[in-house]
Amino acid sequence: MSYVQANYAYILIVLLLTLGFYGMIAKRDLLRKVIAMGIFQTATFLFFIHGGAKKGGTAPILTKDGQGGLLDDPTLYDNPLPHVLVLTAIVVGVATTGVALSLLIRIKQSYDTLDEDELLKRLR
Repeated sequence: MSYVQANYAYILIVLLLTLGFYGMIAKRDLLRKVIAMGIFQTATFLFFIHGGAKKGGTAPILTKDGQGGLLDDPTLYDNPLPHVLVLTAIVVGVATTGVALSLLIRIKQSYDTLDEDELLKRLR
């Protein structure tokens, strides 16, 4: 039980990754695939953010201590790089989802379906 308590965040991330991957592979409706892609992306964002945090860490901002010097011990700070990368990935993910949804609207207007198998039959 202590293993589950110590790693609950990673277990939830793996469950979200699995759910998103299953949705992208198993579902035939294109809208459900886009939703599953969003779930998968969110799980990867959570993985990177969780890996960048440190227990007892603080923001990487230099402050003055009581003696007038700077606290420059790098072990006190969280790593900001994963957070910056995830922020960029969120912007790219939102843009990708927007393009995918606009394509789904056009597919629905043109073919009157979003079922993958039905689309493949109509395109042959």
